[in-house]
Amino acid sequence: MTVEITIQVPDELGLELRQLQDRLPEVLARGLREVQAEAQPSSLDEQAIIEILTSQPTLAQILALRPSPAFQQRVSALLERKKQGSLTQPEAIELERALLLEHLVRMAKARALQHQHRAA
Repeated sequence: MTVEITIQVPDELGLELRQLQDRLPEVLARGLREVQAEAQPSSLDEQAIIEILTSQPTLAQILALRPSPAFQQRVSALLERKKQGSLTQPEAIELERALLLEHLVRMAKARALQHQHRAA
């Protein structure tokens, strides 16, 4: 199924979109996901981890980072719903953010371990 949409945009944006006219559905989908992600409240774990990572933490603080049991349970539930094919769009965004956060923490821990081994 497709839906036809007509919109008016400023000239400058129209010129940019014209260059991507064969990819407009993708552009709209990506933009929509970004806007929806902005509307999603971040979890306490996400806020706390970002706070730690941006505060010039020690190697020990980075290596001690752990998600809360509630956060782990939520991610597990979202992964299960994804496996079953019943994940909603807001849940998909939430899962994507959680997995990105997990990736960033793993990268920070790997870098911390490298620094720790060099210092030893």
